[in-house]
Amino acid sequence: MKYLELFKEENEEIMERFHLSMYRIQEITNEKTVKEPYLDYFKKVASFILQIKDLVSLAEHDRLSKMSLEELQNLNHRLYQDILVENYETSYANPRYAAKILGKQYGKLLSFLYTEIRGMIAYGFEYRLVPITIYMELFIEVYNYFEEEGEFTYKDVKRTISDFMHDYCPDFVEYRTRELLDSSLTFAKDIIMNWDLSDLRYLYQFGEYIDENELEIAKFLNSMSEEEVKAMAFTYTDGYKRGFENQRIDLSRKKTVVIRYNIGFERMVRYAIHYFLEMGLEPILYRAAVNSISKRQHLKIGYHSTGPNRQYDYDHRYDNGLYLNKDFNDRKLTGQRNAYEKYKIQAAVYAGPALIEVFGEKNFSPENKEEAIRLDKRQQKLYVNYNRDANLLTNEYIKGGETSFTIIAYPIPEIGDQFKEIFADTVKVNTLDNDTYRKIQQSIIDVLDQGEYVRILGSGHNKTDLKVMLYELKNPEKETIFENCTADVNIPVGEVFTSPKLTGTEGILHVSKVYLNELEYKELYLEFKDGKIADYTCGNFISEEENKRFVKENLMYNQETLPIGEFAIGTNTTAYVMAQTYQIADKLPILIAEKTGPHFAVGDTCYQMGEEMKLYNPDGKEIVAKDNEISILRKTDMEKAYFNCHTDITIPYDELGEISVYKKNGEKTTIIKDGRFILPGTEKLNEAFHS
Repeated sequence: MKYLELFKEENEEIMERFHLSMYRIQEITNEKTVKEPYLDYFKKVASFILQIKDLVSLAEHDRLSKMSLEELQNLNHRLYQDILVENYETSYANPRYAAKILGKQYGKLLSFLYTEIRGMIAYGFEYRLVPITIYMELFIEVYNYFEEEGEFTYKDVKRTISDFMHDYCPDFVEYRTRELLDSSLTFAKDIIMNWDLSDLRYLYQFGEYIDENELEIAKFLNSMSEEEVKAMAFTYTDGYKRGFENQRIDLSRKKTVVIRYNIGFERMVRYAIHYFLEMGLEPILYRAAVNSISKRQHLKIGYHSTGPNRQYDYDHRYDNGLYLNKDFNDRKLTGQRNAYEKYKIQAAVYAGPALIEVFGEKNFSPENKEEAIRLDKRQQKLYVNYNRDANLLTNEYIKGGETSFTIIAYPIPEIGDQFKEIFADTVKVNTLDNDTYRKIQQSIIDVLDQGEYVRILGSGHNKTDLKVMLYELKNPEKETIFENCTADVNIPVGEVFTSPKLTGTEGILHVSKVYLNELEYKELYLEFKDGKIADYTCGNFISEEENKRFVKENLMYNQETLPIGEFAIGTNTTAYVMAQTYQIADKLPILIAEKTGPHFAVGDTCYQMGEEMKLYNPDGKEIVAKDNEISILRKTDMEKAYFNCHTDITIPYDELGEISVYKKNGEKTTIIKDGRFILPGTEKLNEAFHS
């Protein structure tokens, strides 16, 4: 309970307000001073808040750890049942249902409010009374408006909610920054290190929704030998360490590392914590954000479960559109700067994140609901500007050239009946021999370094026809264009990549199906001119307008265009064959998928904020193609240099007709033909196709 001591003083200070608000919430459940249809909404949300009252009592007296598995499962279900897929159609958290019952305007406002209030689940488990109390007070204030029928307007209610978000923005930003940097926030780490992980009651101590995925992966890891789990943790942490070594960054100057993972992998994470401690790094674990100020669209950044309902997350991805304006951006940036100043010592010794991703969930192609809050064109620009400014601010305190990261991925049981076999093969893919791939990839780089451009052609249904211009080497004996990437920051092994020259890069990139940032894209089509997206669409929806909006919002992050920040050739044919064998190509995370064919990242280069750092391939040549015509603007106009996104899009081998390198004299060398490597020195990669 040492963690609870951190909030003892602030909890005591707000305790009276907490109890007064909770008493008022109790009264609301029995009142009829608000007319229908709003009365039903307020009673249901008030009833939910009373569940939080009970949760707080359990957390305060450490009774959660004493409950039976069945009791914990019932509690978990009660807290999340309203947004489960089977109940979501009649939940006020669903903006469509809220609009239907409460009207279009009030539906958006009150669905937003309920969604913010649902964050109380996390605050309750962590026994943090301040955020619970301020949200209760907001709820009561909004309720009071509805009691005064005829004396208030929609604008009054919206202003009240918007003012709340503006007023408390600096507080939310400071705490989110603290979560990233302060190793004394040990809520999740205490569970992982102190519980008997064979006792699955531990899963319900986090406060996240626990489903079969979390239960079954925890059981599966418990069935593995100690040596097997330790080997997984070592692959993960050693990749992190080698990332620093390969980039020649002094890891000894760093003191903390953030672990981000999916709940269920605690046995592996426990060993990983020990390995990081041996490196001199104190692991930090923080929860994926539960309030709209700290969220980034529908993405879950932090520890989390697979979740109760992805449509719910998607519906509320732009809830900040309710209050986003220039004043809010300014307050948020000021709050972030103040937070970094407060924790600047911790920021200076932060080494970077280490991620464990999962894959295998059923493909999710979301429904675009008109009733959901959206960003208008003005807000889209503000959103883009904030992300740019926030990233620049972060780099002042956490230098991009002084940090690194690693990512590894594993399947979850939802992937199907062959889960155990897929898991075993994924472990093999994650531990392929680096030296073998390093030599093969060097033979590809040697040819690419002689080229003026590369041409990539699709085959069959795939209409890709893309010309990618390459950096021109000034000293080929000592310099190289492509990085020889083995299994360090990106596990598994298997790619060579570069930052292409934008001028002259043109053509069509087309993929029949790809899964990016937890969303499925069908028939994704991007047209490039001078290396930047000139046109785009997909085949997810009947309406072309919806298709374009889907791509712009989720792939382009509301920006008018994005450049090609990376061109790469994936060499991990073993991973590709695994995907084909189990028919899971559409379920692979981009981390693995990008190694199974050529890929193109839209957005920033791989070297964002670290362009000045000298990097070398194993052959000793310096990697010099780290900038493009946009990123180089950092030297003259920093605000125009970065887009703060980087999304990889892969063409699988079976949709690939050809990859060829062209020299200035027109001489052509083909690396891949009809999905197979034909360049001398790469033939071994084809063995996987016949295994």
